[in-house]
Amino acid sequence: MQLKNESKFIEDLKNKETQNKAFESLLNQYKEPLYWHIRKIVLNHDDADDVLQDTFVKVFKGIKNFKGESKLYTWMYRIATNESLNFLKIKTKKYFNSSEQMMTFIVKNLKEDPFFDGDELQHK
Repeated sequence: MQLKNESKFIEDLKNKETQNKAFESLLNQYKEPLYWHIRKIVLNHDDADDVLQDTFVKVFKGIKNFKGESKLYTWMYRIATNESLNFLKIKTKKYFNSSEQMMTFIVKNLKEDPFFDGDELQHK
């Protein structure tokens, strides 16, 4: 998924006069693919929504430092991945004594998540 003229779009994101409209376009184009990327990592719908919001806040604050060494989506994908992993690290430390305890919790909640049918998943 790419924007037609990415360099012009990035300029619009960095320009105070055009950034709100450009950011709205960015949200509309990338929120769903980023959501599903995050969801694969954090597994829970509500957690994925929170991480997605944090991701877009970081994108908004960091766009002025974007150097264009990669595609915009690649940069956002990396931010989303890092935010997801940081979220899991914090959640693990806060709620679990061991990684085994965390995995048991994840498997149990995955079965109960209305967005996934646990019976269709194969556990290894």
